[in-house]
Amino acid sequence: MGRLAVAGALLVALVALGASSTADAELSGVFQEMVKSECHFINGTGRVKFVKRFIYNREQYVHFDSDVGLYVGDTPYGEKVARSWNSDPEWMEYRRDAVDRHCRHNYKLSTPFLVERRGERGAERVPSGPALEMTL
Repeated sequence: MGRLAVAGALLVALVALGASSTADAELSGVFQEMVKSECHFINGTGRVKFVKRFIYNREQYVHFDSDVGLYVGDTPYGEKVARSWNSDPEWMEYRRDAVDRHCRHNYKLSTPFLVERRGERGAERVPSGPALEMTL
C-alpha cells in the first residue's frame, strides 16, 4: 500500500474516531496540491471565461483568468510564481489560447450530450421543475 493510501486511511480513521487536536499535529506532514480548470460559458460560446486555479493545502495561491490575460498571485508566494510565469511570453500565449483550445473545443464536443439529447427520450420521460435535478 502506498504512502498516500496509508495517510488517507489514517485520516479517515482519526476523523471517524473523533481524534483530538493533538493528532492534527501528527498529520501536519501531509500536503495536498490541486489544480482546477474552469470554463464559464455566457450565452453559449458568445462569451467564454477560462480560469485555472492552483491550490496548496486548501489555499489558492495563484490563478490565471482569461479576462485579465495574466497569472494573478493570491498570496506572497503566489505573486512570485505569477511574476515568473508571466515573464515567459511563449507560455503566456499558450495559456491565453486555452479559451479556444480547452473551453470552446470541449463545449462543441459535449453540447450534443448536454443540450441536444434532452428531448430524445420523449416529453413524458423528461422531468421538469425541481425533480430534474434529482433524477438526471
